[in-house]
Amino acid sequence: MKYGVLGTGMVGQAISNRLAELGHEVMIGTRDPVRSKEKLKSLRETVKKGTFAEAAAFGELLFNATGGAVSMDALKMAGTSNLNGKVLVDISNPLDFAKGMPPSLFVSNTDSLGEQIQRAFPEVGVVKSLNTVTAAIMVDPQAVAGGDHDMFVCGNDASAKETVVGILKEFGWSHIIDLGDLSAARAMEMYLPIWLRLWGALGSGMFNIRIAQ
Repeated sequence: MKYGVLGTGMVGQAISNRLAELGHEVMIGTRDPVRSKEKLKSLRETVKKGTFAEAAAFGELLFNATGGAVSMDALKMAGTSNLNGKVLVDISNPLDFAKGMPPSLFVSNTDSLGEQIQRAFPEVGVVKSLNTVTAAIMVDPQAVAGGDHDMFVCGNDASAKETVVGILKEFGWSHIIDLGDLSAARAMEMYLPIWLRLWGALGSGMFNIRIAQ
C-alpha cells in the first residue's frame, strides 16, 4: 500500500521509517522539502520526499503527524481533492506552548482537534490514534513491557477504524481499544496533560498505560 505522511518531525519520521521497514511505499510531506532536506537524513532511502500536497496525493492512506497548532494549515496545503475519500490517521495534539511548559490545550472539553479536522474535511475518514504515546512506542510497542499496554482508536467511520486497527497490528499493537465515535478524541487529547506530567516525573517518554479490569 502507498502511504502519505504529513509532517517531518520525530513522529512523522518514525511512522515513515516503520512503514518503509514493513515494505510499504511511503512519501513524507513537508511545507518546504528543500529546507527540510538536512532534517530528513535519518529517513530510509526508500522514503520519498515531497510537499504536503504531493504526499497527500501519493498516499492511499494518510497520517497527520504535524504539530496540532499547524495541522489545519498543513491539511489545507495538502489539498481537499488529495484528501477526499481517504482514511486519515490523526496523531496530532492541540498543545498550546504560548505560556511555556507544561503546555495547555487550545481546544478541549466540548470539542477536539480531531473533530475540527473532520468538520473541515467531511469526506475524509478521520481516525484518532497513536497520540497518547511517544513516537518510538507508536511504531514499536514491544519497547515497553513487551507490548503489554493499550492503544486507543476512535472515529465516525467503522470501516476506516478497521483499516487503522490493521495498521496498528502491523506496527505490533496487540491491545487496541475502540472508544467509539470521534467525540472520544476529546478524551484522548485531554490525556496529554497527565502524560506530560508523567514524562516529567519519570524522566522519559518510554511508558504507556494498561487498562486492568
